[in-house]
Amino acid sequence: MTVAVLPAAAPVLAPTILDLEASGFGRGSYPIEIGFVEAGGLPFCSLIQPAPEWSHWDEQAEALHGISRELLMRHGRPREWIADELNRRLAGQTVYSDSWGHDYSWLSKLFDSAGRLPRFRLEDLRRLLSEDEADRWNAVQQEVRAQAQLRRHRASADAKVLQMTLMRLKHGAATPTAGLNGRDPSDFGHCG
Repeated sequence: MTVAVLPAAAPVLAPTILDLEASGFGRGSYPIEIGFVEAGGLPFCSLIQPAPEWSHWDEQAEALHGISRELLMRHGRPREWIADELNRRLAGQTVYSDSWGHDYSWLSKLFDSAGRLPRFRLEDLRRLLSEDEADRWNAVQQEVRAQAQLRRHRASADAKVLQMTLMRLKHGAATPTAGLNGRDPSDFGHCG
């Protein structure tokens, strides 16, 4: 008797999720930190050195993300480097954001300032959700955030929570919150 060996199921890969933190909301705001998590779970995060003409600053936004303008000036990377790195790592991909309207505007401001064009496409994360999944999004996201113990409101940590929430909605509670690939959850909040 021969036993048929079925091929192992391919792992389900999550889409790349991108998040931006900004100097505030509305007119004059600009990106100060960008982070994304690739399909395989690898994070990227960087503080963004403001352009000289970027002067808007909202202290309420600073209180939320904990990033001071002084920190950006000391540790932010040049906008050109960030645009080139995003293009290198995300070329040809569709990348998703949960706050598409704001993130698209801030990403455009970053690329315009750097004199570059993005070689990837930014889409609204909601396009990936059914109506039922959209209705359950907030509850599942809170559950994932609590289980992952990602306390800081930073770009790569937020991108990871979004990615894990999407996977949990699509593939059920068995989706590991330890989709952190053995990394300490706090690693997703460090940028520089």
